[in-house]
Amino acid sequence: MSLTLTDIDRLAHLARLGLQPKERTRLCSQLNDFFGIVEKMRAVDTTGIVPLAHPVDVTSSMALRLCEDVASEPDQREANQRSAPAVESGLFLVPKVIE
Repeated sequence: MSLTLTDIDRLAHLARLGLQPKERTRLCSQLNDFFGIVEKMRAVDTTGIVPLAHPVDVTSSMALRLCEDVASEPDQREANQRSAPAVESGLFLVPKVIE
């Protein structure tokens, strides 16, 4: 699949983008390069390969080296909240923005 400048103009119109002529040609080239990569990936023979529902499915039989969940910095909540305009029960108070 290859896009033309007419296709780029139509896409820009649909996306409400105002593209300059230089941008049009660059975008056309970039999108065609992307579609070329997609075509190469589609050409790979994947028969007999079971799709993964989640990457963890592959690693479930392996022991993962995970770090311990420990606090690495001291609690400085009070010091950080000193400069706040409004604080209540250890929480920052902010103006309501959605009605």
